[in-house]
Amino acid sequence: MKELWTKIKEALISALPITAIVYIMSLTPLFDFSAVELVTFTVGAVMLILGIGLFNMGADLAMTPMGTHVGSGLSKQRKLGLLLAVCFVLGMLITIAEPDLQVLATQVSAVMNGTILIYAVGAGVGAFLLVAILRIVFKKTLGNILMLFYMLLFALALLLTVNGNTDLLPMAFDSGGVTTGPITVPFIMALGVGISSVLGDRRSKENSFGLVALCSVGPILAVLVLGIFSWNDLTYQVPDYTVSSDILDTYLHHLADEAGKVAIALGLIVVFFVICQIMFLRLPKKRLLRIAIGVIFTYIGLVIFLTGVNVGFMPIGYKLGYQLAKGSPWFLTGFGLVMGVLVVLAEPAIHVLNSQVEEVTGGLVTRKAMISGLCIGVGASIALSVVRIIFDFSIVYYIIPGYFISLALSLFVPPVYTAIAFDSGGVASGPMTSGFILPFAIGACVSLQGETAVLRDAFGVVALVAMIPLITIQLLGFRSIMERRVKERIAMKKILDADDQQIINFM
Repeated sequence: MKELWTKIKEALISALPITAIVYIMSLTPLFDFSAVELVTFTVGAVMLILGIGLFNMGADLAMTPMGTHVGSGLSKQRKLGLLLAVCFVLGMLITIAEPDLQVLATQVSAVMNGTILIYAVGAGVGAFLLVAILRIVFKKTLGNILMLFYMLLFALALLLTVNGNTDLLPMAFDSGGVTTGPITVPFIMALGVGISSVLGDRRSKENSFGLVALCSVGPILAVLVLGIFSWNDLTYQVPDYTVSSDILDTYLHHLADEAGKVAIALGLIVVFFVICQIMFLRLPKKRLLRIAIGVIFTYIGLVIFLTGVNVGFMPIGYKLGYQLAKGSPWFLTGFGLVMGVLVVLAEPAIHVLNSQVEEVTGGLVTRKAMISGLCIGVGASIALSVVRIIFDFSIVYYIIPGYFISLALSLFVPPVYTAIAFDSGGVASGPMTSGFILPFAIGACVSLQGETAVLRDAFGVVALVAMIPLITIQLLGFRSIMERRVKERIAMKKILDADDQQIINFM
């Protein structure tokens, strides 16, 4: 209970800024939030804090140990075919059940059936999880692999642009962000740690990262390929963001809905883990009991968190964007920057990533440095998204230069920073982005462009949130290299000065 209370206090500190800014804005004449909306948001904020605390507790007790045990246990079998087959099925099943992907699929119509989209994205994640495993097995550099596949993505994106089907690009790059949600990230990251600990070499720290990065590429590639073979126009549906006066009934309805979705997604991981336990893990009962308790914490935390975001934060995010856009566009841009910085603190999987990065790197990359880089990156992402909404231009003008810069930086920074940066991009674009920032962008889009708004401008926001941290985290690595070189030169100068002084004293 003491540890749980610590997690809840950490969640309170993380969620308090974004909650406070909503209350402060509600006191200004710019907004006319009703009492029902504020009460709904308040309940959602409490659920958000409680959900993050429970989820982080569950991730420490269950999700991370499960992934590590499965990864190391499969690797110790020394059967590459079994390892690849199991990882492909695991990646596909978890992705199909990921709640964030279900939300994205319901937003798109007239191009492809939502079920086809979900299964295509699932196959993409499964296939690229195999690529990530093979990279660890054959000890290949992550930067070179990412460069190869992103060049392929750029070629397909340009092909769609030439064909005039640019409306599909935001959804394709958004899909790469939403598939790496709070359920999949802790397990997949720990899976990489487990596999690299058995199959890795002296670069095992670097190899333990990169699975999330490669798993984010598969969905983008799958949707772009689907887009090449589709000839229909893409339309986005504006969700209903109205707040019901029956607050209790609304929350109970969504609570039951999220409980079912999370049960399916989490249940697939648990069933998979039980099969591995029976076949080759054979962990002691005490450890299994600890994992079982962690699964319960994870389940309850995610259900509460997702319900709070979807019911309490979505309508407020939409209204903030809609009403702010009626004023100064540049104030809207600045507000988007601030919101991006604050939202990162409330993403549950971010805390899992930061803890694992600090642990695996032995303190080389600290939590403080990670959260600073992510805050700057996501804040810049939201601001750039607002600029794109204001001037209504294609996401290609952001995506291609942004990824070129990211891949170019990978040639100059330590490989571990590249792996962490590309993992961070997938983790940062979590449920708070799709549940609060995306409605904010849609509201601004509808306000500036009317009810016939071109919502492709809003739907690129998840893609940018997944991209900009790639640059900021690698710049953090570049800075650490320069600081280390300066320290080495200072130390060398002191040694040389001491030698010179000895020579003078001798003479």
